[in-house]
Amino acid sequence: MSTSKFAVAGATGRLGRHVVDVLAERGHQVVPVSRATGVDIITGEGLAEALTGVEVIIDVASWHASEQEAATEFFRTSARNLHEAGQKAGVAQITVASIIGIDKATAGFGAAKKVHEEVHLSDLLPVRILRAAQFHEFVGQLLDWQQGDVAYIPTWPSQFVAARTVAEELVDLATDPDAPAQPTPGTPIPEIAGPREETVADVAELLGARRNIKVVGVDNFDVPDAEYAAGGGLLPSPHAKLAGPTFQEWLGTQP
Repeated sequence: MSTSKFAVAGATGRLGRHVVDVLAERGHQVVPVSRATGVDIITGEGLAEALTGVEVIIDVASWHASEQEAATEFFRTSARNLHEAGQKAGVAQITVASIIGIDKATAGFGAAKKVHEEVHLSDLLPVRILRAAQFHEFVGQLLDWQQGDVAYIPTWPSQFVAARTVAEELVDLATDPDAPAQPTPGTPIPEIAGPREETVADVAELLGARRNIKVVGVDNFDVPDAEYAAGGGLLPSPHAKLAGPTFQEWLGTQP
């Protein structure tokens, strides 16, 4: 795809800001879509105007909490609104960021994100999906949630990836002229993960040392789908692309 006009839903978020940067660096015209820019993908305010002349939407908008019902409603409504407004605006396709292992989710945020994929795939416009491992940036959020000098973190295996690396792969997928318009039966959905398998507790310990927080690994972490995650459900499939810095390498670049 040559230089094009993109709308980025969730443009000011953890992943969205990187997607905006990558698109701009590659010479594309970018329309940032978020409430901070006056566009609301839930109420639809400003959405039609924002999508004028847009060829591709990259949807990286996310819900801020893990409660399943609220997150599901957000994802269902936002996806439908993007499809309806996108079709009216003549958008050619939507590229969506999702999560590795989401097809097996049964509860919580994961189940909500699974609905997000399903709604996108059953709606009006062609959709490409990229499933990503947990972000390096997510580790700090885990420590922040516990608000103390000791943090109890699950020992689940994962393969953390930098949000910038995910953004680059999303833009590659969105601009690939040879990528299928929709996932086809028998063809795996693309995945992106970091270069090395580590446990969540291990990487949290690296950041905890910097913040003077003691990290305690917990084998039986009480959250939705914990057993699945503990059994390797967050790890990439054999077809996944592995790229970007390790968590330790990434941490060394952070202020």
